[in-house]
Amino acid sequence: MRKFLSISMIVLLSACASQTTQPDDEMAGGAGGDGMSGSELMGSGSGRPGYFNQLNDPSNILSQRSVYYDYDSYTVKSEYRELVLAHARFLRDNPSASVILQGNTDDRGSREYNLALGQRRADSVRNMMTLGGARDAQIESVSLGEEKPRAYGSGETAWSQNRRTDIIYRGE
Repeated sequence: MRKFLSISMIVLLSACASQTTQPDDEMAGGAGGDGMSGSELMGSGSGRPGYFNQLNDPSNILSQRSVYYDYDSYTVKSEYRELVLAHARFLRDNPSASVILQGNTDDRGSREYNLALGQRRADSVRNMMTLGGARDAQIESVSLGEEKPRAYGSGETAWSQNRRTDIIYRGE
């Protein structure tokens, strides 16, 4: 009986042991790879995909994550079209990436109206992204209405910062 328990414990503990394997040189961007090092592919050892480095590079358009709107509008302004299309191309080229589009409004209007307007704003960015090459399954659009302001106070300065759609990558 004692021997049986000892063997059972050894088997149990060995089953729990983890093994770490090193990526193949070709998979990590070695000879014949795409030129990215293993740390770039895996986000500098963070366990996150390497594309997060690109998304957070301040010199890259992808680091910009907000689309702003005119009052009572959900039309993507021409100045934000290239930004939205850059994110669409990024999603197209990185099929494992996905985003949540959060539509926001200022605090004017009823709660119901603001939720509907926030949804239309998020959906307008979603439509542009899918037309730009992103798969529909990579994108979720939600409305936060006036619940998540970027700026507090009354007046156009605060309101203009709250009329937006934020592009949030899953896993960040």
